[in-house]
Amino acid sequence: MYRVITCALLVLLASVSSATATTSSGDSPNAVVEDAVALLSKGLDERREELKNNPQKLYKFIDGILLPRFERRVAAIAVLGPYWRQATQEQRERFIKAFYTVLVHRYAEGILDFDTSRIKILPYRGDPNRPITTVRTQVSLEDGTEANVDYDLVKSKDDGKWRMFNVNIEGVSYVKNFRTEFDQEIRASSLEDVIERLEHEAATGDFDDSGGVLHKDAGSSSKSPSDTQAKAAGSE
Repeated sequence: MYRVITCALLVLLASVSSATATTSSGDSPNAVVEDAVALLSKGLDERREELKNNPQKLYKFIDGILLPRFERRVAAIAVLGPYWRQATQEQRERFIKAFYTVLVHRYAEGILDFDTSRIKILPYRGDPNRPITTVRTQVSLEDGTEANVDYDLVKSKDDGKWRMFNVNIEGVSYVKNFRTEFDQEIRASSLEDVIERLEHEAATGDFDDSGGVLHKDAGSSSKSPSDTQAKAAGSE
C-alpha cells in the first residue's frame, strides 16, 4: 500500500506544479497530470543520485515544485473537518504549514524509486467548467494488477488555475484517512496537541510511528485496504 500511496502523492506533488502552465493555455485537467508525469520523470532522470545522497536537496526539490501551487488550505480544511471552524486563525496557519511539511518529508524518499511508466492516464470524462473535478489514472503494480488512482482538483476563483488537493487510491481518499486519524487524536487530546506534534515532526523528522497514515508502514485506516492495496504492500 505504501508504494501506491507514495506514487499517487508524488504525482500530486508534481501535478500542481504544471497547473500554472497548462490551465493558462486552456488545457484540460488531464493535462495537469500528464505534464506532471513528464516533469517528475525529467527531474528524476537528471538529479536522482544527487537527491538520493542529500535529503535536504530532495525536500527542496519537492518544495520548489509544490509550495506555490498546492491547495494547502483546501486540503487542510478537508482534513480537519469541523475542527477547522473551532481553530483560531493562528492554529489554522500553523496546521497548514506543519501538515504540509510532514506530508512532503514523509513521502519524499519514495520519489527516488518512482517509475512513471507505470501510470496510465484515462480519458477525461468530467466537466472542466465545474469548480471541482477528477482525473482518473491506473497504476500498474509489480504483480501485474492495476490500482485505480484518482486525483481531485479544484479551480481557483482568483486565477482559474487547477490545483490538486486530494488523491483517491482504490476508492480510499487520503483526505478522509487523515481526517479520521486526526479526529481520533484530537478527541483523545486536543487540536493544539496535534499541531504541536506535527510541528515537532516537521522540525526534527522524528515521525510518530503511531501516526496512522502518516507512518509509511501504516495498515489501519477508516476503511480496510482493498485486495489491490494489500498486494501493493506485499510487494514492498
